[in-house]
Amino acid sequence: MARIAFILLCHKDPKGIIAQAQRLTGSGDFVSIHFDARANPADFDMLRQALADNPGVTFAARRLKCGWGEWSLVAATLEAVRAAVRAFPSATHFYMLSGDCMPIKSAVYTHEFLDAHDLDYIENFDFFESDWIKTGFKEERLIYRHWFNERTQKKLFYGSYELQKRLGLTRQVPSDIQVMIGSQWWCLRRQTMEKVLAFCDERPDVVRFFQTTWIPDETFFQTIVPHVVPRKEIRARTLTFLMFTDYGMPVTFYNDHYDLLLGQDYLFARKISGEAIGLRERLGALWKADDAQFAISNEAAGLYRFLIQRGRIGRRFGQRFWEAEGSLGRDRTLILIVAKKWHVAKRLTAAIRWHTDIPAMNYLFNELDAELPDMGGIETTLAKRERHRRALVKMLFVLFDTPCIALCLDTSALGLIQDFLDDKADTRLLLIDTEFDDDYVRGHIGRVGLAGQHSAPEYLNRLIPAVRSDLEHEAERIHDLEIQDFETISRNKGEQANAEALQRLLGVTPEVAAELSRTPNLFED
Repeated sequence: MARIAFILLCHKDPKGIIAQAQRLTGSGDFVSIHFDARANPADFDMLRQALADNPGVTFAARRLKCGWGEWSLVAATLEAVRAAVRAFPSATHFYMLSGDCMPIKSAVYTHEFLDAHDLDYIENFDFFESDWIKTGFKEERLIYRHWFNERTQKKLFYGSYELQKRLGLTRQVPSDIQVMIGSQWWCLRRQTMEKVLAFCDERPDVVRFFQTTWIPDETFFQTIVPHVVPRKEIRARTLTFLMFTDYGMPVTFYNDHYDLLLGQDYLFARKISGEAIGLRERLGALWKADDAQFAISNEAAGLYRFLIQRGRIGRRFGQRFWEAEGSLGRDRTLILIVAKKWHVAKRLTAAIRWHTDIPAMNYLFNELDAELPDMGGIETTLAKRERHRRALVKMLFVLFDTPCIALCLDTSALGLIQDFLDDKADTRLLLIDTEFDDDYVRGHIGRVGLAGQHSAPEYLNRLIPAVRSDLEHEAERIHDLEIQDFETISRNKGEQANAEALQRLLGVTPEVAAELSRTPNLFED
């Protein structure tokens, strides 16, 4: 009988991972876990302690800091695979999962399915000839070297790309390799996985090539498997059900999707909402069922498209993603960095991006060029961003796949600040107190249109005290909000006090907080 070693990559929700591991090993299968090194150490300690006595669970020998689109995801997968190969000699299959995947068939059905078909299941479409990539970079993923994270180091990522392009620094794909592409959710037989690992040891040149490609988790295994296994033993499909919206976002499944999921010709599904407690409980019980019957209809994708096109207002499928705003989510942390001097806040966000894993946005409600990713049109105007403010930020959480985001707001944006504070998310606020000398106030007067370049000096001098008072009053109003998680930093407080405030705000180590407080020229005009 098939015995599966589930390769589980995760970075959050330790309680859910513990339940998942206990459920999967309860059916005689195995779990190998790679828990992101960027995650909360306390969460990893909880995992290790809860699963220490479970012989069906092992952990990757080395934990890596993972980032979307990076080689680190493939490297983390290989670490978990090698741990599983060593720990579970009786495992017949290796099945790739994420923390938000759940079974949509029983263990009995899953084992019988794998026993009946001695095959590998992995999407593998020709990289250059297929239309798997719909928009954006295609051959650029391969012929240029990518060292930086496109989401957290956008300027470095695109700056490096443009420099290589300008200098003609392209490279060739290894001549004996046909690059393939497909979903990263695969199920491979043991003999295939052992051949893949042997290939990695024998062909360091190919491994090095993929280490600097972009989004290699969609190409590495998909390329290697057809290279080491006869094509007739491969089915170019995934056994994990997932759908995407017309804006390229993964569809999240909720409590009322149970029957829909069971009717799909797949063994697992992602993404299952963390708030869909009822769905998770029912799917968990389903995995343990001995006599469950499944009527396969594969209706989900067609039904979803039909309901989207009908656009029924007020119903689950009818609204665009940004029209169903709701809450950001109780398990998410939103950090508001509030400052009147935008250049000061931007220095801090740049330092946060450099020293931490927290995506830090600049003034996305004030500046159109805020370096936002493609978000399906919601980001194209400032009016749209503010009108759909919570949905915009919610999409950022999903795009960056992170539980914590920081963004900058002007001190005048009291309505935006109050709206985010009223959300169910853990919202924290940092006020950067700055002084407003006459030169800054004169510049502000010009920026907001109170005076022009030909205005008389006497007129400007009369305006300066009133405008400075108004700027100072904006900060006072924020102090008056009586916010629970409220911190301030300023030049006058000094590095030590500023570091302590940043540590409380961001949840970083004292060393990182000290580095942030020493950001060069942080409060300079």
